[in-house]
Amino acid sequence: MAARGREEARRHARPHSGGLGVHPDDLPDGLVVADETGHVACFNAAAARICHIRPADALGRSLEQALPLEDLKGRRWWPLTDPYGGLATRTGQPERHLLLHGREVLVSARYVRTAPAGPLHRLVVSLRGTEARRRTERSHAELIATVAHELRSPLTSVKGFTATLLAKWERFTDDQKRLMLETVDADADRVTRLITELLDISRIDSGRLEVRRQPVDMAAAVRRHVEAHTASGQPSERFVTRVVEPLPDLWADPDKIDQVLANLMENAVRHGEGTVTIEVAPSPSPHPRESTGTTVTISDEGAGIPEESMSRVFTRFWRGSKRGGTGLGLYIVKGIVEAHSGGITVSRAEGGGARFRFTLPVGAPAFMA
Repeated sequence: MAARGREEARRHARPHSGGLGVHPDDLPDGLVVADETGHVACFNAAAARICHIRPADALGRSLEQALPLEDLKGRRWWPLTDPYGGLATRTGQPERHLLLHGREVLVSARYVRTAPAGPLHRLVVSLRGTEARRRTERSHAELIATVAHELRSPLTSVKGFTATLLAKWERFTDDQKRLMLETVDADADRVTRLITELLDISRIDSGRLEVRRQPVDMAAAVRRHVEAHTASGQPSERFVTRVVEPLPDLWADPDKIDQVLANLMENAVRHGEGTVTIEVAPSPSPHPRESTGTTVTISDEGAGIPEESMSRVFTRFWRGSKRGGTGLGLYIVKGIVEAHSGGITVSRAEGGGARFRFTLPVGAPAFMA
C-alpha cells in the first residue's frame, strides 16, 4: 500500500500550472504539499535544495518523515501543531524559524479545507533558507556601525568647537575663530557627504536611482576635475589627460557623472602614487565608423589592488589595505554607472597601479529616465 501511495504521489508531483505557465519547480521558495492523509504529494526543486533530499525520496512519505521539523526548543513540530487533528478553524501557521536537521529554516503553512470548518484537504508548506536574510541583516548591522563611527568624529569636533566658542568667545582672536569655524564647516560637509552616500545606497538597492539625462561633455568634465585637484595643491604635472576625438554624443546625468569622476580621481590621488592618467575615448565598436559609447580610464602608478581583492572592490565597505572613508564610494560608483546601462571594471595598470575603466553607452533624449 505504501509503495502504491508513493507511486500515486509521483504521478501527481508535477501539477499543471492552471494556464499561468508557472510550475512548482520555477518557484524561488521551497514548496511541499501533503494530501489529506498527510503524505507528500508535491516537493519542488527549491525544497530539495533546502532540505538536501531528492524529490523522489520525499514523495509519498509522511510529512513528518520528509520534513522532520523541530522548534528552537527541540520539540517536534508536526505533533506540536497537529494540523490534521487540531482545531478545524485554523487556516495555517505564520512564518517562523524552525530547525531541519539542525539547520535553521523559515517555514510557513497554509491549511486547505474542503469546507470552512471541514477536514484538511491539503497542507501547503513554504520553506525558505535563512542565509540570504542573515546576509542582509549582517550588511545592515555593518552599515549602521560604519555610519555611527563616521558620524561620531565630525559631530564630536563640531560640538567641541561650538561649545568652546560659545563659552569663551571673547578670549579668541579673529584668526582663531575663523580657523575653528572653518573646521566646523568642513566637518559639516563631511556629514552631508555621508548622508548623501546613504541616500544613494538606499536608491541603488531599491532600484529607485533616478538618471536625469542631458548632453554631457565628458572631456570637459574630466578637465574640470583635474583643475580642481591642481587648485587644491596637487602639482599639475601629476595629471595626464588624453582625449581621443571625435567623441560620440553622450546623454547622461551630469551630476552623477561628476560623482563618478570625483570618486575615481580622488582614489587615484589619495591611494595611488605617481602620475594619474585619464583617458577618454569612443568605445570600441564592430563597425569602424560607429561608436557604442564613451569609455573613461583612470589609472595610477601606486601599489595597485591585490589580485585576490579585485572581485570585492565594488562591494560595500571595501577599503583595501589603507583604512579611511566609509568604503561605500565604489559601490555607489558601480550603481550609478549601471543605472546608465553602462559597466565598470578594475584591473592592474601597466605601471603597476590600479586602473578603473567605465563605459557609458550612447544615449538619446528618448531614453531619458
